[in-house]
Amino acid sequence: MIYITQLIYIIPGQEDVFEQFEAVAIPIISKYNGKLLFRVRPDAAAFIGPHTERPYEIHLVEFLTDQDFEDFKHDAERKKFLHLKEQSIRASVMIVGTRL
Repeated sequence: MIYITQLIYIIPGQEDVFEQFEAVAIPIISKYNGKLLFRVRPDAAAFIGPHTERPYEIHLVEFLTDQDFEDFKHDAERKKFLHLKEQSIRASVMIVGTRL
């Protein structure tokens, strides 16, 4: 099992475009032995201590294997909508891990 944590920073005013991309991408996760464990929009009160810029969303996704994750990233249907991702996301940080 691999775990993908993603911190997502949206371009101001592009929230609806981001939602359009997520409406396509999230259902595809399960096609590749994946599961969205959580999708969080943290507010300022959720942060304790010094921090960098607050992400718009934080995702935690699990996939059965590395190959499942690679296959998800290369899904043909998802690729058709990558322009929405590029239009709406200013930056993202991806952290890959395993369960200890």
